[in-house]
Order: sequence, then C-alpha cells, then structure tokens
Amino acid sequence: MDLTDVLYEQRNGTAWITINRPERRNAFRGQTVRDLIAGFRAAWHDRDVGVVVLTGAGDKAFCSGGDQKGDAGSYLQLDEVTTLHSVIRNIPKPVIAMVNGYAIGGGHVLHVICDLSIAADTAIFGQTGPRVGSVDPGFGTAYLARVVGEKKAREIWYLCRQYGAAEALTMGLLNKVVPAAELRAEVEAWCAEILAKSPTALRLAKQSFNADSDHIHGIGGLGFAAVELYYQSDEAKEGKQAFLEKRAPDFRKYAR
Repeated sequence: MDLTDVLYEQRNGTAWITINRPERRNAFRGQTVRDLIAGFRAAWHDRDVGVVVLTGAGDKAFCSGGDQKGDAGSYLQLDEVTTLHSVIRNIPKPVIAMVNGYAIGGGHVLHVICDLSIAADTAIFGQTGPRVGSVDPGFGTAYLARVVGEKKAREIWYLCRQYGAAEALTMGLLNKVVPAAELRAEVEAWCAEILAKSPTALRLAKQSFNADSDHIHGIGGLGFAAVELYYQSDEAKEGKQAFLEKRAPDFRKYAR
C-alpha cells in the first residue's frame, strides 16, 4: 500500500493502523480518510490478522477530528467518512481504539465506533460539532447514545464539553484507563487475549452486536447528505470561520 497520512504495520496477528499527522493533532483530511479505509480493508483481507488497533502518532492526540485547514487536493468528502465508519464496524475482526491523547469531534466518533477503547490517563474526549457548525448524524450520535445513554449523549453533543479519561470510563465510554507509559503494553495484552479466541466465534459475535444498531447506517447516510447541504449555509460557514479565527461564533442571527 502507498499510504501518505497513515502508518500500517502487521505484526504477530495484529494490524496497527496509525494516523500519522501529529503536527495537526492527527486531524484527518480527505487523504487521511482514504488511507484509513485502505488500511482497514488490507487488515480485513489479511488472514494472518485477527485484531486491529487504531491509534494516532505521538502522545498528544488520538485524532482531533476533521482538519479545518486541509488542502484542497485532499478535500474531505462526507461519503468517504461514512465509508470509513462502515468499514470499522463491518470488518469481521475486533477493532481496539488505543486512545493516546485528544479524541475530539470526528476523532471522538472514530473511537466510539471501534469495538473496544483503551485510553491513557491523559486522554481527553469530547464533541465540537454545534460549536463549529457541524454534526455527525449517524453513529456519532445515535450509537453514542447506546454506549453512554441518551441523557449523557445529548449532554456531550449539546454542550461540547471535554471529559478526562477517568470520567469517560465512569460513563461507559471506555473499557480501561492506564498510565500513558503503560498504554501500548496494555493494548498488546488485550490483543494477545483476543488472538487466543476462535476467529469465527468473534466474527459472529461482532456481526450479532452490529445487527442491533445497523439501521443507524441508513439514517446516517440520509443525515450526512443533509449535512453536506448544511455546510453550504452561512450558519455553518460562520462556525468554521470562527474556529479558524479563534473567536467565539455568533449564531444569534440564525433561526432557533
């Protein structure tokens, strides 16, 4: 594979997929999403891979969401994002998010979609959509409510607060929190336990878990089509421009 923004390594039955844009806090642009899709598809078809780990380069961020300063040649298309979400959910192998720092916005959605999430005690979680004129109308909202409950999911999206790893663990957003220096070893231990299990049983279990919430995919496709139209509005543009100018957005003139 010829990857630009992502590192791919297959070792001892585990595929390690790393967003490699630490200078942008591992924010994703179009090329990043395409590389991630290629990495997950490679792991899907590699019979020697039994578990996949998704993480970010460096020790500051897992992924900080969509890159608001992404270059035009790597334009981020929402249908590619929905494809990535589907690949992570549908790959017939467990996917572990190794959250080594900020998991914000679209990066937060990525870890939510993964089967398991293990985080460093320095990790930070949260959504930014309504603050910057955006939203995830699919798994990032509806499935999040399955994970943490309706009330907490609405709080996460409506208020756009940030949460430390300990609080995220308490709300059910994570499987385990460990000191940052122990994160890689802990994830490797979980991978080893998974690799000792029946791959067919794991595949069937994952498909069974997914069956309960697969309807979100269709709703999300419709929702993302609406979001593409929303991005063309002055309201959404105000959110993005305010973010780039590092000021508070002024949404007061838009209908509520």
